[in-house]
Amino acid sequence: MMPNTTRTTLPAFSMTAAARRFAALAFASAFGAAVIAAPASARAQGLPDFTELVEKVGPAVVNIRTTERSRTPRAGQGNPELDEDMLEFFRRFGLPMPNRPNPRSPQQPDGEPQTRGVGSGFILNGDGYVMTNAHVVEGAEEVIVTLTDKREFKARIIGADKKSDVALVKIEASGLPTVRIGEVSKLKVGEWVIAIGSPFGLESTVTAGIVSAKSRDTGDLLPLIQTDVAINPGNSGGPLINMRGEVVGINSQIYSRSGGYQGISFAIPIDEATRVSEQLRAGGRVIRGRIGVVIDRVTREVAESIGLGKPTGALVRSVEAGGPAEKAGVEAGDIVTKVDGRAVESSVELPRIVGGIKPGNKATLQVYRRGAYRDLSVVVAELEAERTVAKRTPDKDIAKPTAPVSSVGLAVADLTDAQKRELKVKNGVRVETAEGIAARAGLAAGDVILTVDNVEMTSAKQFDALLAKADKNKAMTMLVRRGDAATFLILRPPK
Repeated sequence: MMPNTTRTTLPAFSMTAAARRFAALAFASAFGAAVIAAPASARAQGLPDFTELVEKVGPAVVNIRTTERSRTPRAGQGNPELDEDMLEFFRRFGLPMPNRPNPRSPQQPDGEPQTRGVGSGFILNGDGYVMTNAHVVEGAEEVIVTLTDKREFKARIIGADKKSDVALVKIEASGLPTVRIGEVSKLKVGEWVIAIGSPFGLESTVTAGIVSAKSRDTGDLLPLIQTDVAINPGNSGGPLINMRGEVVGINSQIYSRSGGYQGISFAIPIDEATRVSEQLRAGGRVIRGRIGVVIDRVTREVAESIGLGKPTGALVRSVEAGGPAEKAGVEAGDIVTKVDGRAVESSVELPRIVGGIKPGNKATLQVYRRGAYRDLSVVVAELEAERTVAKRTPDKDIAKPTAPVSSVGLAVADLTDAQKRELKVKNGVRVETAEGIAARAGLAAGDVILTVDNVEMTSAKQFDALLAKADKNKAMTMLVRRGDAATFLILRPPK
């Protein structure tokens, strides 16, 4: 008896030899080019082989572990027995330390050395200078460098620069394998790169990817290289290597919501890191310039409304009393567009450019003020500790409004001489009342309006006359001083 199964049977199909030849020719004419071209293209491009790069550069990449003297944790403090690689992550990104007690782990007595964290680094020269991240060695009592041949050395910290996150350590050895430094300017987006390091303490781990972006602004002192190379805690300080076997960056950061790699990594450009390491080697610290201003970005809307055109430069919100910028004549509300002829494309570039100028040297600032450019000469000072611009106490001698609330919701008064001296301004009008359009734009009582559409305000009478003549259907841009800070506010007509 036959089993009860179902089988699909296709109808028989046959061709003559001539028909088969015709069909083959027709298929080739329609699809042959694509069929032939794809394998040729794939063969031309191929897939990268990283084996030679790893063999060449790998011996110069080191594992770095740090120790610190243990301290008995007080109530409410995190448990020191947590996984050290995860603790490195929490320290690096400023996240609160988890507090998970482990009753099975005995507390170490005070003064006992404990492993603190694990990172990576690479040997710059045969004399034992090793570059890594500053956060890898920060707070370390002892730094241990392990080579790929398993030799271990106690390292001496030559210097660490938090602002750039670059550190230089020294081991007492000679004839060491070294890396070759590449040119970041030649690095291209889409180019293959690899990373070698110790993620989660796993030494000599190789990961690969491409350059996703260059000069990525993350708010740090240096613009970073963005890649999709897998980077995890422990990779910090290791090299980013191009296909020529050259180091083009130091793996430093990841973007992550989980604590692990999520497809976005950042590296410090090696040219910037090298400049920092040279200063660390020479003097143990990095000397940077400063001019004493608090800055903000320039929005497209503000740039267009004041005639600047495109959103470029750095808006000066306040000027440090007695600082280099104030002595040079820089005013709150100025937009710094160039330093020594070098364009300031965005606000984050100004501290980078000024920081690279040797303290004591003169620099020429091009500023945009009230619709015109002007050059100011400033003597650059040395950047030391973080400085805070002193807040001035508002003057209690407040003048009364000289006019009723205007159509834009403002009533203003003349500044007294005492207020001008206190604010260190020549002119301006004080806001007594702000409501309606003005309040929605962000104006408040006590603000000082310095300019309206690039016109300097000298009196309340002038201000009221300008508003009376203004086109009620057009927006107005006001440079407003609040305390020590200045910013642009745009008053838009009601729709």
